[in-house]
Amino acid sequence: MTVSSRKDIEILKNIFGFDKYLPHQEKIILSILDNKNVLTVMPTGSGKSLLYQLPALLFDGLTLVISPLISLMKDQVDELNQLGIEARSLNSSHSPAENNNTINLIKNNKLKILYIAPERLLQPRTFNIFKQIKISLMAIDEAHCVSHWGHDFREEYLELGQIKPDLNMNFPILALTATADSRTKTEMVDKLFLSDTPIIIEGGYDRPNIYLSFMPKQKAKNQILSFINKHQNSNGIIYCSSRKKTVELANFLLDNGHNNVLPYHAGLSNQDRLNAHEIFKNQDDTIITATTAFGMGIDKPNVRFVCHLDMPSNIESYYQEIGRAGRDGLPADTLTIYGMDDIILRGNQIESKDSDQENKRLEFQRLNALISLCDAIRCRRQVLLNYFNENIEKCNNCDICIDGIDLIDGTVDAQKILSAIKRTGERFGSNHIINILIGNETENIVKFNHDRLPTFGAGNNLTTPEWRSIIRQLYSAGHIKMEIEKYGALKITSSGNEILYKRLEFLKREKDIISPSKKKITKEKTQLEQNLYEDLESKVIFDELKNYRTDKSKEKKVPPYVIFQDKTIIELSNFKPTHLSKLHKINGLGTARVEQYGEDIIKIITENSSSENQNLFQTNTHTEDEYENHELQWSAKNDLELEYLYLEKKLTINKLSKKFNSNDAVIRGRLKRLDLM
Repeated sequence: MTVSSRKDIEILKNIFGFDKYLPHQEKIILSILDNKNVLTVMPTGSGKSLLYQLPALLFDGLTLVISPLISLMKDQVDELNQLGIEARSLNSSHSPAENNNTINLIKNNKLKILYIAPERLLQPRTFNIFKQIKISLMAIDEAHCVSHWGHDFREEYLELGQIKPDLNMNFPILALTATADSRTKTEMVDKLFLSDTPIIIEGGYDRPNIYLSFMPKQKAKNQILSFINKHQNSNGIIYCSSRKKTVELANFLLDNGHNNVLPYHAGLSNQDRLNAHEIFKNQDDTIITATTAFGMGIDKPNVRFVCHLDMPSNIESYYQEIGRAGRDGLPADTLTIYGMDDIILRGNQIESKDSDQENKRLEFQRLNALISLCDAIRCRRQVLLNYFNENIEKCNNCDICIDGIDLIDGTVDAQKILSAIKRTGERFGSNHIINILIGNETENIVKFNHDRLPTFGAGNNLTTPEWRSIIRQLYSAGHIKMEIEKYGALKITSSGNEILYKRLEFLKREKDIISPSKKKITKEKTQLEQNLYEDLESKVIFDELKNYRTDKSKEKKVPPYVIFQDKTIIELSNFKPTHLSKLHKINGLGTARVEQYGEDIIKIITENSSSENQNLFQTNTHTEDEYENHELQWSAKNDLELEYLYLEKKLTINKLSKKFNSNDAVIRGRLKRLDLM
C-alpha cells in the first residue's frame, strides 16, 4: 500500500489537520493497526493522544481510554467533539441521566472513543456492559501508575492487565507514559500485559523547546519576580515546597503588579481547587503558585514558563513538572531556585517515609541526581538526559550553554571548609561551619570552644553566600556528604580527603548566577518574536484571532486551546491565507474546524491584511501547482544557505523572503520541507 493510499494519512490531514506524523507516531500507530501491543515512553508534548485517537477512527468497535483524572477526560472529549469525533466520558462529574445516555450510545455502537477511570471500569455493573460490545483498542494513559515507583500510585491500575482475558476479546493494548525508569518499565510490562509481551517504543526524553536555568537562593521571591516580569501576559506555574509558601508567593506577586495569580494546594476546599483549575484552564495570562498537588491533569498547551521556588523532590519530579511548559512546541522557559536548606528538607522527607532502606536508597539516588543538575558545570540538558540514559550534543538552550560558566581554582577555600569539618568531628551542619570560617561567635561556637580553632575566622575573605555556594558545590561533586538523620551533619568523603591533603585540585564557579542574564533575555525575546509574528500586520491578525478564539471558547464553554492552539494562530497570522481552500495547509485545521470557523478566520485575515500581502494564497492569483513549481526552483545551494541564515543567524521569515527575492509562504514551505520548522 502506498503512502498516498493509506487511510491513516488521510485522517491525519483531514480530521486532525496535520501534514505529517511526529517522530515515532507512525510506527506506533501502524503497530496498533496491526493488532500489536505497545508500551510507549514519550515526553509530554510529543503527541501521545493521537496514538489512540487516530486508530480509533479506523477500527469498527469502541476504543477504551483508561485515564486517571476527570479533568483530562473532559479536555480531550471537548477537543474530539470539536473535530466531529463521537467521544464521551463515563465518570462521577456527569449526572446519572448523562451517564445513562453515554451507556446507550455505547450499546448502540454510536461511540468511537470512551474515556473512563480504572475504578469505574472495574465496577461489575460497568464491566458487564463491555462484555456485550466490541472493544477494538484499550489505551492506558499515565501507565506508570501501575508501579509503586510511579508518581501517582493507583491500586486499580494493577488489575488492568486482567481486563483483556476477562472480556475474552482480541484487541491491542497501548500503554502510555511520559517518564519511567527501568524498574517502572518492567512493572508496566509484567502487570499490564501479563504474558502478552508488548513492543516497547521510547521516544526519548528531550524537550528542546524548553529553556533550562537554575539559580542559588538569594531572596527567592524577588528572584521569581524578576523572572516573571519578563514573561508578561503569559501562562505559568510556580511550584513551592509548602502550602504556606504558595499563598505567600501569590500575595507577593499580586502586590507587585501581577493580577491573575492564584494559589493551589491540597489544604484548599475541593471547590476552591476546582475554581483555580478552571480559571487556569480557561483563561490566558494566568499564574498558579502551587504545591505538587497541581500535577497530573494539567494539559494546557500554552504554559510559557514553569518555576520552582524551592528545589523539587527528585529529578523525575523535576522532569515531569517542567514538562507542563511548552506542550505546543513553542519556546518555554524554566527557572529552579535551590539551596542547602532544600537539600536538607528533601532528605528529611525521604528519611521520614515509612519504607524500607532499599526504597530510601533509591530515593536518595534520585535526589542526588537532581543536586548534580543544580550545580552542573556543563550543558544542563546533557546532565538531565544522561540520567535517562540519553546522550545529546550541547543543547544551546540552557543557562550554561548560553552564558557559559567560568571555573577557577577553589582548592584553598575547599580545604578551609574540609578542615573545619574535620576539626569539629564531622558533627555539624553547613551553617555552623560557615560561622566558624567567617568568625561569628555564636552561642554554639562558644559553647563547643570552636572560636579557638585555627580555622576560626580563616574565611573572612568571602561572604556567607559565597561559602554556602562552595559547600553546595563540594556536596554535588561528591567531596562531602550529609547525614540527614543527624541534622545535616557534614562528612568528608574519600575524594574530599584527597583535596584536604593536597592530592586533588578543586575547581569552583567564579560566580554564582543569582539573576537572569542579559544574554538570556535577548535570546528569549528574539525566539518568541520570531515564533509569534513577523511584522506589525501579523501581530494585529494574531491578536484578533486570539480574541476570536476567546469569544468562541466562552460560547462553547470549552478552553480556548480546544478551539485551536497558539501554533495554529501563529501560522494563520504569518501565512495570511485568504481563501478557504488554503486553510487546510495550516497545522491543526482539519475539515471540521475549517467548516466551523473557516469563513470567520478568512474575514479576520482579509480585514486586517494589506493588499500586497494577499498574493500567494488567493486562488485567483496563484494555483497550487504554481506554488509547488516555485518551490522546486530551489537548488541544494539555496537550501544550505537558507538553513544557515535561519538557524545560525536567526533571520525572520520576512527577512529571508527579501534575501532570496521570494515571499513568506515559499520560504516557510522550504523550511518545512527541510524539517526546520
